[in-house]
Amino acid sequence: MAKTAYRRLLITGATGVLGAGFRALAGEFPEREFRFVSRKDLDLRDAAATLALVREAKPDAILHLAAISGGIELARRYPARILRDNVAMIFAVLDAAVEAKIPKTVMTLSSGMYPASAPQPNVEDQIHDGRPHDSAYSYAMAKRLIEPAVRAYRAEFGIDAIGLVPSGIFGEDDNYNPDDCTWIAGLVRRFAEWTPGAGDISIWGDGAPVREITDARDMARAYLWALDNYSDAAPLNVGCGEGHKIRDVAMLLAEIAGVPEARVKFDPARARGIDKRVTDSTRLKKLSGMKFTPLRDSLARVFAWYKRTHESDPGAIRRQSRFAPE
Repeated sequence: MAKTAYRRLLITGATGVLGAGFRALAGEFPEREFRFVSRKDLDLRDAAATLALVREAKPDAILHLAAISGGIELARRYPARILRDNVAMIFAVLDAAVEAKIPKTVMTLSSGMYPASAPQPNVEDQIHDGRPHDSAYSYAMAKRLIEPAVRAYRAEFGIDAIGLVPSGIFGEDDNYNPDDCTWIAGLVRRFAEWTPGAGDISIWGDGAPVREITDARDMARAYLWALDNYSDAAPLNVGCGEGHKIRDVAMLLAEIAGVPEARVKFDPARARGIDKRVTDSTRLKKLSGMKFTPLRDSLARVFAWYKRTHESDPGAIRRQSRFAPE
């Protein structure tokens, strides 16, 4: 059995798609104890409650995955709440790590924080080189703040905190709420629920934007590698580093689902977001030797899970609103 200095892991965002990736892998790591925390267990915006839970759990490491995030429509409707809630969680977790003397803390940034004008693919030192895309600026700025926060907390308090930059995570147990899910979750849902009598599948935009999407299980493996092997103030991209046109991803799902290509339509009048967003994961791959699952294999697995679950137990598919009414 492998030895690790970080055996007891406290993972926030347990019901998110990356949290689901960790849960799927937990059995492969019997040397670790995983404690998953969701917003049903704790309001991470509450600094006192966060500290109390961390002190009770006594983890060797915190992996902070929780965030308020979603698609373009969510960002348009709730920019203030997205900014406020994500920033509150960042500092509640970091302050708890300081007060409870947690050996390692892993914070989650986002590829959406990179400047819209930065050359592609995005490398880690571009973070503050310009404005993020307007389609998700409040989420991007909240996540961008983690980079100086990690540097500052390491410098002033001496904690071992690191920042990881995921990109376009997808997998089983994502949030498939039609009103505010991510584009890839929305496509999986719509193709898996399609029937011949349902008409065309209309997709926002012209399909030309390029996006990087990474299997949640691969992402979880990257996080666990970084937990044990990475300790630097500089953030680390942990996505697969491969870009795909939204049109190509949609057509791949159509093939997997058996949907005729003629039934897939694109609507250029609807929002399309930034033209291209891909991260450079050279550092991760060079340091870790990690290999990522081919996109078709991951999409086929997630599609099959959704289709099976929708037919056998549709209530098990998460469709919650990202926000409770205020």
